[in-house]
Amino acid sequence: MPNLHDIERRINSVTSTKQITRTMEMVAAAKIRRATERVDEATPFSSSMKEMLANVAAQSSGGDSPLLATHDDVKHVLIVVVVSDRGLAGGFNSNVLRKAESIMKDREAAGAQVSIVSCGKKGIGYFKYRGIKPVLEFVDMSADPTVEEASSVSAYAIDGYTNEELDEVIVVYNHAKNAAEQVLTVETVLPVDTEALLANVAEKEEVSEGTSKAGFEFEPSAGDVLDSLLPAYVRTTFYHALIDSEAGEQGARRTAMKSATDNANEMVETLTRIYNRARQSAITTEITEIVGGAAALED
Repeated sequence: MPNLHDIERRINSVTSTKQITRTMEMVAAAKIRRATERVDEATPFSSSMKEMLANVAAQSSGGDSPLLATHDDVKHVLIVVVVSDRGLAGGFNSNVLRKAESIMKDREAAGAQVSIVSCGKKGIGYFKYRGIKPVLEFVDMSADPTVEEASSVSAYAIDGYTNEELDEVIVVYNHAKNAAEQVLTVETVLPVDTEALLANVAEKEEVSEGTSKAGFEFEPSAGDVLDSLLPAYVRTTFYHALIDSEAGEQGARRTAMKSATDNANEMVETLTRIYNRARQSAITTEITEIVGGAAALED
């Protein structure tokens, strides 16, 4: 059994760690509200963008934009991985990274070349350790994503797809379902699936049946309007993924730090019981020695 000094030192160490994890839990809890409000503010714009794009695509009969064209032979795939710059968030990063690596292996097995865009230090370190150099890297921005970051990613993806250097663009991130739960999400950004968007709009119209459907006239044409909307839609999709991941990161970190704090409390209680038993045993031994010595003197 360890001596009293070792147990006391261990209790102090665990208590110090508990103070750190508790502080990190409180900080993450404070950041969740701001991050969630940011997502809530951006969601209506993102939804309206999808609805507008679907309506214009229907009016233009699909259009002939290169961003809508599906490439028959998928030779080059771009995977945009959205993770955090910091750890201590449970499985938040590892789930995304393992899924991205799984998709990469599947595409490579099918004969395609795969490039990685990493948004977050954890992704950069993960892929560089495996000998993969991301084509774009973004660091120190996971806690505060910007429109400029989304614009850089979308510009690279759009240029590559338009020039037929890319045949598919996928984004992998954690969707913040609520403050405590994150859902791993894989979304194909390019080519833009207008049929899926039209299906969503049709469902909304069925729910609100009886309302009159307004007609629109486009100048110069619906196709030109669609060509202008598509890049904005791609940029909005990436930006929404970034801020959604930010909210999920704070929720995952708060959950992880709360679990660590609870474990530290249990450990302190266990160590305290061990300390008390060891102290009681030491006291009993001392009393026994004193009584034995007194008896020996009497004799």
